[in-house]
Amino acid sequence: MTLEYLRDYCLALPHVTEDTPFNPTTLCFRIGGKIFALVDIEVFDYVNLRCDPERAVELREQYAGITPGYHMNKRLWNSVSVSGNVPDILILELARHSYELIYASLPKRVREELK
Repeated sequence: MTLEYLRDYCLALPHVTEDTPFNPTTLCFRIGGKIFALVDIEVFDYVNLRCDPERAVELREQYAGITPGYHMNKRLWNSVSVSGNVPDILILELARHSYELIYASLPKRVREELK
């Protein structure tokens, strides 16, 4: 998985924006102003993604490359390795899952504005 490929995938999702609010090297992808994915653009080792808590535990048990989210709520976020020990197709599916969770959590007014 390359940063460019993940970035293109995330930006292709409806209404996604990107920014670097924390520092110049932490790239965030947002839907409706809320972050659903974070990556370090200098050292692209992993991506932080929101996850259903029960599924997060299952994924951590199945894949050594999926750990509790670094600098995030450990129950709700996973750090997913992009170095080859997690299949690329799963990384993309988890990015979509994160996007959908965040979209669903947006206020109804914001979801309506995005339609």
